[in-house]
Amino acid sequence: MSSSYLWGIDLGGTKIEGVVLKPGTRPDVLARKRLPTEREHGYEHIIGQIAKLLDLLSDEVGFRPTALGAGTPGTIDPNTRLLKNSNTLVLNDRPFRDDLEKALGIPVAMANDANCFAAAEACLGAVPAKAPGARIVFGVIMGTGVGGGLVIDGKPWGGKQGIGGEWGHTFLDDSGGDCYCGHKGCVEMIISGPALERFYSSKTGHKRSLSSIVERHLDGTDEAASATIERLIYFFGKGMANVINIVDPDVIVLGGGLGNIPLLYTEGVASVGRFIFNNRLDTVFLSPELGDSAGVFGAALLAESLR
Repeated sequence: MSSSYLWGIDLGGTKIEGVVLKPGTRPDVLARKRLPTEREHGYEHIIGQIAKLLDLLSDEVGFRPTALGAGTPGTIDPNTRLLKNSNTLVLNDRPFRDDLEKALGIPVAMANDANCFAAAEACLGAVPAKAPGARIVFGVIMGTGVGGGLVIDGKPWGGKQGIGGEWGHTFLDDSGGDCYCGHKGCVEMIISGPALERFYSSKTGHKRSLSSIVERHLDGTDEAASATIERLIYFFGKGMANVINIVDPDVIVLGGGLGNIPLLYTEGVASVGRFIFNNRLDTVFLSPELGDSAGVFGAALLAESLR
């Protein structure tokens, strides 16, 4: 009986969230808890925190997991089995999934946190509610950074090198400048929240939050704010058009802080339509329904592959 439940953890830079779900087409939460990541204490400590979190969940539900799904910053390289591209630096170049399986004594399915977001919205959230029957879903995270996840027939698609969906580090425009990834002009350096705030500051010499910049644009009282939002709309269109031209998903779900900006669903989508290689835009753009639950729910769904 206990093996029919889905266990997932969402590993973030500051917190680890765990959940136990009853399987089904809508999320049914049996237990949910959080612990601090405490990454400053190192790699082994993070593994210990995950084990502690599973102990707490086990105490609450009265049984232990037989498999675990885990959403992580970064991704496991399919060829080397080492984790890469994580902003939790102590995880990079370590066999994180293998070490976690050894520590927990159970199989672990692991995917990038953006893929987990996309899977949750594709299987449990916005897509079944508003676009049932969609087979290919691209989940976008636009906030402090920019990421993406690709889901095909309900399964995250990591690709040959584990980088499937990473549109945040595709080239968009030289004006974005140097990116921490070592390249120049990445999507993340142009339409992430911090990138847009930097653009506004470069025009005015003042720092404002993106939400304030949006408000000032809508009020029509700040030319620099309007220039910033126009930059967002223009490059959102170009960036999303690149995704659609290559993948042509049925649905795109916009997550992260910028996904709450209504203009993206009107002017932003119109901008996409101007750049795609087609005479119309049929792609459905949806706002997410699961909020901050999407990551951990998507991680739990990964465990289905191990049952």
